[in-house]
Amino acid sequence: MKDFATSSNPAVQAQLDRLAALSVPDGRLGLGTIGALLERLGDPHKRLPPVLHVAGTNGKGSTCAFLRAMLEAGGQRVHMTTSPHLVRYNERIRVAGKLIADDRLAALLEEVLDAGHDLAPSFFEVTIAAAFAEFARVPADVCVVEVGLGGRFDATNVIENPAACAIAALGIDHERFLLAPEEGVPQIPLARIAFEKAGIVKPGASLVTLSYPPEAQAEIERAALSAGAPLAMRGRDWHSSTTGIGLHYADRDGELVLPLPTLPGAHQAENAALAVATLRHQDFISLSREAMAEGIRSAVWPARLQRLAPGSLRAKGAGDRAIWLDGGHNPSAGDVLGRHFAAERLHLIVGMLEAKDPRALTVPLAGSIASLTVVPVPAHDCHPPSAFGPHAVSATDVPAALAALPDDGLPVLVSGSLYLAGEVLRLNGTLPD
Repeated sequence: MKDFATSSNPAVQAQLDRLAALSVPDGRLGLGTIGALLERLGDPHKRLPPVLHVAGTNGKGSTCAFLRAMLEAGGQRVHMTTSPHLVRYNERIRVAGKLIADDRLAALLEEVLDAGHDLAPSFFEVTIAAAFAEFARVPADVCVVEVGLGGRFDATNVIENPAACAIAALGIDHERFLLAPEEGVPQIPLARIAFEKAGIVKPGASLVTLSYPPEAQAEIERAALSAGAPLAMRGRDWHSSTTGIGLHYADRDGELVLPLPTLPGAHQAENAALAVATLRHQDFISLSREAMAEGIRSAVWPARLQRLAPGSLRAKGAGDRAIWLDGGHNPSAGDVLGRHFAAERLHLIVGMLEAKDPRALTVPLAGSIASLTVVPVPAHDCHPPSAFGPHAVSATDVPAALAALPDDGLPVLVSGSLYLAGEVLRLNGTLPD
């Protein structure tokens, strides 16, 4: 599967076409290729500002968004790289607070692709090399780096001396890659996932985590001990809870009362608390409680329980009903959606890649679904309506699905894929910035 990308800028599109032509030999693992590519670029990953490195199955992107918002509220200049993009490839590389400009992106991708022409790098390896090359050139105070897939063999794991590493929620996803048979690794699925995510741990850098089931916790503790990394685990080394007045956080250095996140979903308080814990368990950047509070209020992370704003798509027959957009596609994300919508009925419009399990959404949302419409995910192989049960119907796209809904005022949830979420944002004219 490739992360297809297009651009209205011809110079950028020329490089994106080169990116789209890349393929990785099946079964290739390791950091050798990204290491060789970065060496040809002058090893920019060794000249970055302090790095906050974030892994996890769900919530790692939201945690990065909270980190960026808190740091910027404290006056810090922040580089950030996240994936995938929703509408524009530029979203993957944020330089000193701003999405990379088209002209600079075209030149940067050309430089990296030319440097690695004989190395057969992957789409993601080129992206990370480009991000790190730019981050090393432009002054900033801190880098926030989201792991792409797993951790141990992820291209971002070339980072040598992070300020801190963090692991968000764990769950089963990307089974083909993260649960592939291998000698000397845990056999219990969630323990294997934890093992892969904890692969980002580095000697001397704090590893900050949530709390997990015993089999996962044991792997994370083992990784931290083996690396000589201080471990700060929720429920043991730091604590968080929510009340009607806010988010309560406590560790050995004291207690904080912070606002509840503006981002919808009860799970976002956990991601915000992880961001707070990450900042409080490193020694490179000092941040006030006020900056943390402002960051929790101001953080934005599109397509994660996002209520769609007025735009072109809403004008094509959606009426005044609430339209929610979420890229959730695995059981953990489905559970979050099920809890959030437990008390209401909704129309579900879903598009899901064929490698994902439709039950991840249909089971936790079963008590809320008034109708289920299946749409294709543009440029990707995806499940047909029959995969979602006998009552699922099909539509050619999201606008057609919206137009076919009864005029009953019930809210709509569009979910199943971040690629589909990006298409919805594009159609609505509400591009992430």
